[in-house]
Amino acid sequence: MSRYKIPFNKPSFAGNENRYITDAIARGHISGDGHYSKSCHKLLEETLGVAKALLTTNCTHALEMSAFLVDIRPGDEVIVPSFAFVTTVNAYVVRGAKPVFVDVRPDTLNLDEKLVEAAITPRTKAIVALHYAGVACEMDQILEIGRCRGIPVIEDNAHGLYGKYRGRWLGSMGCLATQSFHETKNFTCGEGGALLINDPALIERAEIIREKGTNRSRFLRGLVHKYTWVDMGSSYLPSDMLAAFLLAQLEHREEIQGRRKAIWQRYERELAGWARAQGLTLPGVPAECEQAWHMFYVLCRDTAQREKLIDHLTERGILAVFHYLPLHMSDMGRKLGGQPGQCPVTENISARLLRLPFFNSLTDEEQGEVIGALQAFQG
Repeated sequence: MSRYKIPFNKPSFAGNENRYITDAIARGHISGDGHYSKSCHKLLEETLGVAKALLTTNCTHALEMSAFLVDIRPGDEVIVPSFAFVTTVNAYVVRGAKPVFVDVRPDTLNLDEKLVEAAITPRTKAIVALHYAGVACEMDQILEIGRCRGIPVIEDNAHGLYGKYRGRWLGSMGCLATQSFHETKNFTCGEGGALLINDPALIERAEIIREKGTNRSRFLRGLVHKYTWVDMGSSYLPSDMLAAFLLAQLEHREEIQGRRKAIWQRYERELAGWARAQGLTLPGVPAECEQAWHMFYVLCRDTAQREKLIDHLTERGILAVFHYLPLHMSDMGRKLGGQPGQCPVTENISARLLRLPFFNSLTDEEQGEVIGALQAFQG
């Protein structure tokens, strides 16, 4: 049994998960692209206005598909934020690309759009914009840079489903975007992801790559009499039972997002005074962004204060956790050219950030206990 009475995360049910999984089994098709996979595809396409949505086994595989689709080859360069999950970079490295680490903004912790232009070289093949905590990057400027230089922009939207930037859905702006349905995300099926395709010219090849490099999708639509190996690819289809679980969550998106919004706003409202008094910073959301209510974090004054706060919460049975370590300073990042001091904002905030318990079924009482424990901290 965990020593934490209030965990950082807890997978939550929306209501119909078990019923849909049972129905998927009864339908006799529990491998990929069955009834529930197609229902998820349709829901995502209709609600986000994207040309095509394809479920994947996880967000990592969606990112790997994006590397195939923009034709990443050995020697190419990809602009990425250093403050990111490892697969945001690794998906391109496995194709032979060199990551060009760019620092993040101190307010949103997103890729700093003012630094992107200087990072471009003749070898640049893609720009990856991660919407940290479900708050949008400055997409107008990033997209304009990509357009002027002929470089595709890929949105890593693992945190940002149903967030918006200037009225546009996150995931609907880059030529491609990726989603995560890991158990820590707003909507989950345990492990899962999706590739969102906004450039219709990429749809057919995406289907081929996702189906092990075969034209099986065309065969299933009756467009060819048999299918065969036509391109590179891998097996990226999740089980229809996972899609059944996910559909039950996506159908309750307004309820889920409404609850998460209430949790986020209560943290902000009740911790503002305490944070000022202790010298901590709460998340910032620019006016042009409608966030996805994915997480709530505090930025401590320094690492020492963060460690004291973690210990303080642990003593009260509350689990709070830090987040990404700077990729450019990792063992692999250094092998690929990363150097200490290269991304000073990333290095600074990574050492100070602490994420608070945040999940769909967090009760008012549990959140009140977390807030009370934080307000009791004097450090």
